[in-house]
Amino acid sequence: MKAKFAYVGIRVKDLPTSIEFYTRLLEMKVVNRFTIEKTKGEIVNLQSESGSFILELNYYKADSPYNTEYIVGEGLDHLAFKVENLDKALEEAERFGHRAIQEVRTETGRWVYIEDPNGIWIELY
Repeated sequence: MKAKFAYVGIRVKDLPTSIEFYTRLLEMKVVNRFTIEKTKGEIVNLQSESGSFILELNYYKADSPYNTEYIVGEGLDHLAFKVENLDKALEEAERFGHRAIQEVRTETGRWVYIEDPNGIWIELY
C-alpha cells in the first residue's frame, strides 16, 4: 500500500503541563485541539513551523480504557499513515496478517488501527 507518514501520537499524563512544555520551551504552536468521546480522550496537535511534522498529544480520562498505567518510555501512542483508500489499505494489511484492532468513526472522519510486528499501533486514515 502507498502510505505517507503523517504524524506521531504520544500519550501524556498531564495535558496542560505537556502543552506548556512543547509551546513555551520548544516554541511549537497548537494547530488544533479536540475531544473524542468514543475513546474518552483529548487530542492536541502541535507543529514547530507551518507545514512541518505534527506531534499529537493524547490524553485519556480516568475512565477511558486507554488510560493505562503510564511507564516512562512507553508513551508512544501510535504512528499515523495517510493512505489513498482506507478500505483497500485494510484489505492489503489483512492479506499480510495485520487485521484491524480498533476502528474509530466520528462525524468528521474514520481511522483504523493495526499492529506492527512489535505491537505498536499503526493508524491508517
